[in-house]
Amino acid sequence: MRIGIIAYQGSFEEHALQTKRAMGTGDIVPVKTSKDMRQLDGIIIPGGESTTIGMLASKLGIIDELREQISSGLPVLGTCAGAIFLAKEASDSKVKKQQDLLKVMDITVVRNYYGRQRESFEAEVDLSEIGEEKARVVFIRSPAITKVWGNSKSLSKLNGVTIMAQEGGILATTFHPELSNTLAVHKYFLSLVKK
Repeated sequence: MRIGIIAYQGSFEEHALQTKRAMGTGDIVPVKTSKDMRQLDGIIIPGGESTTIGMLASKLGIIDELREQISSGLPVLGTCAGAIFLAKEASDSKVKKQQDLLKVMDITVVRNYYGRQRESFEAEVDLSEIGEEKARVVFIRSPAITKVWGNSKSLSKLNGVTIMAQEGGILATTFHPELSNTLAVHKYFLSLVKK
């Protein structure tokens, strides 16, 4: 198995470690240009600054290829900023200026839904839809998935707000599973890759 991780900025190293723990044997490839995307079985878009990730992906010319490969069935895990990047709709004051989005998932995401850095928090969340009862995870300047429609479905909510959603091989979380003790999200994503 060969998993790529967008490696411009954000928590790609933490995702690489967590994916390696969940996967066992296999290759993890940092992705910065289109040549890095060859022969991938799945790809992870990490947390970080969604506007920066979108701008660099566009500037380095992979945004169209990324969109095409995901639309053609390449499984993808997007966490926090990655979830924003996958959404068909995203909002807050920065997005109004202009933000590159892949627009591959039927979800609406609101950036910084819970507040700024100082409002970051940890919470115990229900992961029973993906095979684990509960886990304590980290929300850092987290977005929220405020609308799920079409082929997307909500997999977990926190206080009535969707924090994890899936559309086929596309999995989005508004929290950071790579910064927690649970491997459940990465294992579930790898199960989508194997299908």
